[in-house]
Amino acid sequence: MTRILVAGESLIDFIPDASGPLASVDSFDKRAGGAPANVAVGLARLDTDLDFWTRVGDDAFGDFLVETLADEGLAGDLVEQDPDAQTTLAFVSLGEDADREFSFYHDGTADTRMKPGTIDDDALAAYGWVHVDVLSLDTEPSRAAIIDLAERAQGTDTVVSFDPNSRPERWGEFSYLEAAKQGFRLADVVKATPEDLREAGFEGDASELARELCAFGPHTALITLGDEGSYAYATADAPWVDEETEVTHDGYTVDPVDTTGAGDAFTAGMIAALSSGESLAESLAFGNAVAATTTTAAGAMTALPTRADVQAFRE
Repeated sequence: MTRILVAGESLIDFIPDASGPLASVDSFDKRAGGAPANVAVGLARLDTDLDFWTRVGDDAFGDFLVETLADEGLAGDLVEQDPDAQTTLAFVSLGEDADREFSFYHDGTADTRMKPGTIDDDALAAYGWVHVDVLSLDTEPSRAAIIDLAERAQGTDTVVSFDPNSRPERWGEFSYLEAAKQGFRLADVVKATPEDLREAGFEGDASELARELCAFGPHTALITLGDEGSYAYATADAPWVDEETEVTHDGYTVDPVDTTGAGDAFTAGMIAALSSGESLAESLAFGNAVAATTTTAAGAMTALPTRADVQAFRE
């Protein structure tokens, strides 16, 4: 089994008790979140072999995240607590169709203070897949830490995957465009939405976006299309195809409760399937099933399914 390393932020999502703008919400439910944390927990629930490198505050919220991750089997030295910084908070607002927007409390928080070199070359050699996302590239020194990790992994047989998870409200010192394109150049596999890629200056349908993306260096592009399913394109360099290949999947019909964790769930499903040797087509179907199952419950991390849940859903 391929050993996987996920690296990046963990935070607290505050989920509203009703849809509508934040100003109209009376109360919130505290949930563990953060895109890399969601992917890591999603992979853990799908019975993969992985570690999660993250950094949270040495505060009550950080304690909650550490305990939550430990309950998912993600304990150890790579789940760091920073004695000099607080944990990131994100307040979520839900639209009538379960789409979401975020308001972040993120300045100088622990997840921005990940340190380059924490995982040395000997430790990195144990992993066959490394996953990172763009939100760890918005602030130093975590930006340097994640770039260093991906650059060193890129020089080996390790697969590097990247999510250009667009959150316009998060970008200040560095530009999203710069960070996303740097991630594309370091990655073998990119999972993105058309909205993410439009923020990075790309135009076109899923097929055109995927090919433009792969021109930066990735051999595989995964484009999620919401309730229309997803699209995958792989060049002949991808280890799961013998020649240039494109695959589509129409998705699954569900009544969504909360789409907060759908993209991260899809990413976890795709990584779990591809890293275990499944075909590109089966991996796309499996990723869609993990994502669809997640949208039927509230929260991001709390709604992530087990492999048995996904199997039951597909049946």
